Parts: sequence; structure tokens; C-alpha cells
Amino acid sequence: MTDFEPLFRGADWDFSTLRRIHEACDEIARKDLGLDIYPNQIEVITSEQMLDAYSSVGMPLFYKHWSFGKHFAHQEAFYRKGLMGLAYEIVINSSPCISYLMEENTAMMQTLVIAHAAFGHNHFFKNNYLFRQWTDADGILDYLEFAKTYVAQCEERHGHAAVERTLDAAHSLMSHGVFRYPGNKKLDLRSEEKRALERREHAETVFNDLWRTVPSGPSKSASELSGDKRRALLGLPQENMLYFLEKSAPRLQQWQRELLRIVRHIAQYFYPQGQTKVMNEGTATWVHYRIINRLHEQRRISDGNFLEFLQSHTNVVFQPDFDNPHFSGFNPYALGFSMMRDIERIVTEPDDEDREWFPDIAGTGDAPAVLREVWANYRDESFISQFLSPRLMRSMRMFHLHDDPAVTEGIRVDAIHDERGFRRIRRELSRQYDVGVIDPNIEVVDVDLAGDRRLELRHAVVRGSLLNEADLKMVLQNLADLWTYDVVLKEVDGTGTVLKEHTATPRPGIVAAAA
Repeated sequence: MTDFEPLFRGADWDFSTLRRIHEACDEIARKDLGLDIYPNQIEVITSEQMLDAYSSVGMPLFYKHWSFGKHFAHQEAFYRKGLMGLAYEIVINSSPCISYLMEENTAMMQTLVIAHAAFGHNHFFKNNYLFRQWTDADGILDYLEFAKTYVAQCEERHGHAAVERTLDAAHSLMSHGVFRYPGNKKLDLRSEEKRALERREHAETVFNDLWRTVPSGPSKSASELSGDKRRALLGLPQENMLYFLEKSAPRLQQWQRELLRIVRHIAQYFYPQGQTKVMNEGTATWVHYRIINRLHEQRRISDGNFLEFLQSHTNVVFQPDFDNPHFSGFNPYALGFSMMRDIERIVTEPDDEDREWFPDIAGTGDAPAVLREVWANYRDESFISQFLSPRLMRSMRMFHLHDDPAVTEGIRVDAIHDERGFRRIRRELSRQYDVGVIDPNIEVVDVDLAGDRRLELRHAVVRGSLLNEADLKMVLQNLADLWTYDVVLKEVDGTGTVLKEHTATPRPGIVAAAA
């Protein structure tokens, strides 16, 4: 084995050191692991800048909002008191891929961060099908610059309070401001500024045609506007509430519609990340583990550096037991990394059980190639349902508890370590990452155009899980404020029975103050 010159000595580093580290990681990532990445842009920031990045959900060039300042103050207080640490890095899904490194990191930690973010996350962002379907890595930075400038211009023209009220309401609907299924044309964010100007120059034809059909006198009746035509003009049912409000809310100003559009574009940008937390972190952790081990084998980092790496890596992938006070579910780093390592084992050193459960990949020999295929074509739910092995379930001591209030005997262990139990555990765990189960299915289903223009929403209840009353009340109020008419939400079970009904009446202020 040919020994290389050490990348650094001691804990100190400078920018030439970072360049050597990046080049060494790049060589291993491309040649040994076959990674395909966006160009890298590495930024070194202070702890205060890292806190600022936390507060604005890790996005550069983000527009201003009071909630970001609140998060900054809260996190800064905890950090200064030693009650929380900071991430070693933040990585942005863009082209170039931007990785923020803490200036307080040692040279070894900078190596770990570059391997983890600039190569692991970078490859996943570029190649996973969800990111390819939903995000525009080339245009996101230009769009954020446009959004920041546009919000600032709105504050100058319409007042800080009016803009903030609109953004507050839009942010509360952010999780219901995404298209969850492919079929819509992928956004070209670079063209959004031009399109925003075009939208301001002419009213939307469908919107005008729709509201001209509203009965306005005794000569018209509700029957003249059929339900099918009404819903067709409105594009109902519609799961994306921000999109619906942007297109159809009767009293919003054009600048307010553009703010809703900005918020839903940002929500759509983050949508794939929520479905791939286990895979994304597992990929990045596996990549940094392989790169750092290879650097150590080549003597580019010392034994002391390697021990420093192992301490940080072990902390990252630590999984508390179920009876540990700190247990809050599966650590995505721990579960993701364990599954990547287990797939690597199945591909290179399978046993008879592996060959039975995973005949397509067991013993094929090229672990990086198999993993690249997995990273490209799965999300957390399908990844776990396909690749969680009995051996890993035994190793992590997984079991399934049945906790049904209707069962008088209380909690019982519902799946153990046998073949049926393994399949049950894998199925139930994967469901915990299925957006169709964890995100409430709420749709706008109708508008009473012939009467009081009340907006009707429907929540399809799954397994008897009703919406949280406190959160529902606040979000429904914000929806009514933007719609400017009453809103009703019905919670309906699989038989069509209405289990609960909620209503909200708009408060004066958001649209009136902006008009």
C-alpha cells in the first residue's frame, strides 16, 4: 500500500488544508464509491452564523420574518448556557451544493463534515428520485434572492404589519402547501421572477370567470351553477391549500398571492427531505465512514485523528434503548447507517437467511453499486419495507407493541422474532415513515358560491386518529382569514360518517388592512 502525505497535523487548519481535504475526499468518493455530485461550495461560518442559519431553516438569502428571530433568541440562549450543541455543518440542496462548516471545528472534524455533507448528502440530493422530481437545484438560490427582495419590497409598499400577518397565516399552512404526488410540471425556479411580473400584468382568466358566475340577484339560483362545474373551475378536490388560496381566494391582493406562492415553493423544496430523513442521513453517514476509514488506511490521517473521528461518529449513531429516558424513537442516523452497513454485508457476505429474504442482491459483490441504486430509487417508507433484514431487527432488538384503547388488557407485544413477526415489524415500522399515514389527508372539497361562500374541507381519518384540537383551531383560523369567509372542516371516517366538525370565522385585518 502506498502511503500518502498526512493531510494535516494537529487540530489547526487553514484554507489550503481544507482544499487538500476536499481533494482527498473527492478522489475516494469518485473512484472507490462511484459518487455523482453537484459542484461543491464550502463556506466557513461562526457559531453565531450557524445559529442564524438554524433560525431560518438552514436557507441562505432567506426573507425576514419574526419567527426566525424568535428561534434565534431561543437557541442562542440554550447554546450559551451549554444546554445544547450546534451541528458541525449545514448543507444546502443546490447547484453548487453549499456546505457550511463551523470555524470552531478541528481539522479532523472538518474532514468528517466535508465527507458527510459535501459528498454524502450531495450525492443523495442529486440522484434520489424525489429530489429529481420536486426540486430545482440550479434555480433555488436565484429564487431565494428573488423572494427576499420581493418580501422587502412588499414591506415598503404595504407595511411591515400587513406583510407579516400574511406570512404568519401562510407559514401555518406550509405543511398543507405541497403537491404530494407527481404529475405537475417541475418548477423552473429561475423563471419565477419573470413569471411573477407577468402575473401582476394581467388577472387570471379562470379566477375572473369563476367569480362572475356567483349568483348576485333574485334572477339567479344555486341550481344554475352545477356542483360539477363549480368544482371543476376551482380544481377541486385540492390537497394544496396554499395553491388553492393563491388561485381562488376572492379578496387577496396580487402581492399577497405572490407571498403564498413563495411560501408554497419553499415548502415544496423541503418536501422530499421530510420523506428521506433516514435514507439521507444514513447515506451521508455511510459515505463519511467509508471515506474516513480509507483516509486512515492511506495514512493521510493519524491514529489520533481517527480516534477523534470514531468518538464523534459513535455519538452520532448512538441509539438509546426503548426504556432509556432519552428514547424518542429511532435515531435516523443510527437506523439509516445500520441499514446501509447491513446491505453492504448482504451484498458481500450473505448467509442463507439473507439469500432467502434478498435474492436479488445477496452475494452480488459490488456494495457501492447496489447502494447507489437503492439511494436513487427509494424513500424512507419503501426503503425500510424492502431492506430491513431479520438480522438487523435481532441486532437492534426490535419488537412491536399493540396499544389499542379498546383492548382492556392494555399493551401487548404483537410481533416477536419469527418470520411472521419480522414481516410485521418491518411493515409497521415502515408505516411510521409513510406520508400517507403520518400526514393528515385534508382536502378542499367545495365552496358555497351560491350562498355565503363558505369553504368546505374534509379530513380523511385514518385508524381513528382525529386532528389535534389546539393546532387545528389556530390553523383553521388562519385559513379563514386568508379566504375571508367562513371555513368548515369535517373529519370523516372510511364509511363517510362525520366524526367531528370544526368551523372558523375570518377576523378583520389580514386582507382589509392590505387592501
